[in-house]
Amino acid sequence: MFPRKINDYLWILGNDYFHIYLIKGKNNCALVETGISATADVTLQQLSLLEAKPDYLIVSHPHSDHITGLDYLKRSFPQAAVMAAKGAESFITHPKAAQSLIAEDIYMIQALTSLGICSTAGTIAAPPSLRGCQVVNDGEQLDLGDLIICFLEVQGHSPGNILVHIPSLNTVLVSDSLGNHYPGRGFFPTFFTGFADYMKTIGRLERLGSINLGLAHNGFLSEQKDIGDIFREARKSARDVQDYVTNSSRDDETIAKDLFGFYYTDELAVYSPQNILNCCRLLVRRVRETDQDKNNRS
Repeated sequence: MFPRKINDYLWILGNDYFHIYLIKGKNNCALVETGISATADVTLQQLSLLEAKPDYLIVSHPHSDHITGLDYLKRSFPQAAVMAAKGAESFITHPKAAQSLIAEDIYMIQALTSLGICSTAGTIAAPPSLRGCQVVNDGEQLDLGDLIICFLEVQGHSPGNILVHIPSLNTVLVSDSLGNHYPGRGFFPTFFTGFADYMKTIGRLERLGSINLGLAHNGFLSEQKDIGDIFREARKSARDVQDYVTNSSRDDETIAKDLFGFYYTDELAVYSPQNILNCCRLLVRRVRETDQDKNNRS
């Protein structure tokens, strides 16, 4: 199933749980997403199969499931330029973030191994480095030769979050900006840095008019399904959490545990329980901040 060819310019590498996108232009190619340590060896095998050597390694954002494979790829392709948004490097160098990156990488490789997806790369011993990376900003473009990709700096999910739009392919690689996908059942909303910003990002992506959405996990969505439905699902999942938190009379920790009990299943179980519980705590906190902002304006 992987590498999966989308068209003559775009392939999905990795596996069902963690997607890495290869974009091949006439002159250069780029990897969008760098995966985790457990996807590093299979990604290298898939690149070899496609006879591709990336000239660019694009980090969508600095969460553990998107960056802990970076150093493996850098060692294999030392000529490749690493590209990330501003804020990504400072996030992964924070002491608390560094500890959680390593712990989560260990859990994810164990989870994939239990699913029969084995890796020989081994877990990381230290956080990946973005030192000296090329910082890209909203609206910047990269010409790969007969194919131009555009960078979109977006808010709401993570610090240092940059997405890739490929206008000529009617495709946008949305990473986690619509949430974490449960195939056929919608999304786990991921407005970890701001509810209003997250909803604005969904609106911005919808206005691009693309008919292909490259998720970072569990799916590449195309015209086979009404893309408008996907955006409606993403909004609904976020608003459902907002409504639940706002209307509940229970304390915030209990609400977070309720959300965890609902969402921590199936595809999301490749992450550690502590990670997803902390994510649910963030969702509660961001809803409370949104409600407070509304109260202050009224």
